[in-house]
Amino acid sequence: MSSPRGRRLTLVASATGAVIVALDGTVLTVAQPRLQRDLDATFAQVQWTSTGYLIAVASLLVFAGRLGDRYGHRRVFAAGMLGFGAASAGIGLAGGIGWVIGLRIAQGVFGALLQPATLGMLRAAYPADRLGRPVAVRTGAIGLAAVAGPLVGGALTTHLGWRAVFFVNVVPALAMGLAALAVRAPAAAREAARTRLDLPGAGLLAVALAGLVHTLVGIPETGWTAATGLGLGCAVVAGGVFVRHERRTEDPLVPPGVLRYGTAGPALGVLVSASAALFGALFLGTYYLQDVLGLDPLDSGARALPLAAMMVLGAPLAATLTRRQGARRTAVAGMALVGAGVLLMSRLGQASGAEAIGGCFLLLGAGFATVMVTATTVVVRDASVDTAGVAGGLQQTAMNIGPALGVAAATTLMSAAGRSDTIGRPPGEGPHWAADVFLSAMGPALTVLAAVAAAGALLATRLPGRAATRHPEGQPVEECPDGSPKSGIAPSA
Repeated sequence: MSSPRGRRLTLVASATGAVIVALDGTVLTVAQPRLQRDLDATFAQVQWTSTGYLIAVASLLVFAGRLGDRYGHRRVFAAGMLGFGAASAGIGLAGGIGWVIGLRIAQGVFGALLQPATLGMLRAAYPADRLGRPVAVRTGAIGLAAVAGPLVGGALTTHLGWRAVFFVNVVPALAMGLAALAVRAPAAAREAARTRLDLPGAGLLAVALAGLVHTLVGIPETGWTAATGLGLGCAVVAGGVFVRHERRTEDPLVPPGVLRYGTAGPALGVLVSASAALFGALFLGTYYLQDVLGLDPLDSGARALPLAAMMVLGAPLAATLTRRQGARRTAVAGMALVGAGVLLMSRLGQASGAEAIGGCFLLLGAGFATVMVTATTVVVRDASVDTAGVAGGLQQTAMNIGPALGVAAATTLMSAAGRSDTIGRPPGEGPHWAADVFLSAMGPALTVLAAVAAAGALLATRLPGRAATRHPEGQPVEECPDGSPKSGIAPSA
């Protein structure tokens, strides 16, 4: 483990990397309309500035985590930060939409390198039983970026143009990357250094995830088409071959030890369920605020501020609750809050006031912060230091798949009600929703998303309970559901 000073520096680097990635996504959303006009781009081309990035990052996260396990998380983090900053500068200087799309894909590759490393560095720096607080700080920083992103992006785009939103990340990314290179990192673990990189497995997983993300992103834009069907088919076939390959290869991409305790899988499922329910609800909530209530984007963002505020304030509280009450009780409570927020949102109407709307977002933010901190802590804590990068890659993959799944589910549910012919279209490319038409379909769709949250709560019951004691060497001993310690000592993490 690192010294106290080294841990603080690691936490700063981890939080900064997470904030840069989160801020980049939020400010881009605000800048896209201006970018489209200045570069004379089509709506489909502008969408690919987001889709290309998402496919690149989601398909490479686990492999990038494995690279960190083998060569050191600080090195991979530094490479990711430097590349991300350079790509951001290139986008700011790009002369055409083709360059923007290509450099956004490159940004996704470098983002995939740095994101698992932010968690892998924490696992290497902190004892397993003290991971909750640094994970909470990282989560709170992401929440703060969610608050600042639209404001920063709007101000920069209005006064300096869309290129400024990409330049804002250049200096901190390059500075943090160079600082990470200057710090002498410990040598990679011998076991990780001996294993071969599972390149066939990495390729199969990349194809499977790319096909899945392409399908999920394409559904809200075009619905079910031959292209989305082909993407889903590729994902299923490549995923099946990947599982078969992993069971037979000597050095699998996802080592068996990552899922050794049987808690990482449920924790990842909880993250997917929570993020799907949240982002599906936010997708519909945005249309509710603008098409039903007639609010402009700035006022709509103001109504959603309680969610971001609770992400910042709720993260440290979630770490404390996880330590005192255990991951199981804390995550179940968090999923219950997410489900309650989605259900209450399904009851909103044209006469709903700011208090009712703010209450929905407050519950969503409190619940999601709790789940994110708790489940992320479980995933990373239960992994050994040698496999922390893969664990971080799996966590980040869940956090990329979940939102895309939630938005796709919301769109499909609205389509089933015969109401989605115009959803997702930008202003000027189709009529807005009629208020009564939208509300008649929104309630059932949100009810289904609340059921997704309930499924996540059931998965959360499989997470570990309170730690009763600790072995003299530091291994955790979990409690059984009745509160008594489990027999035996868990292998060292």
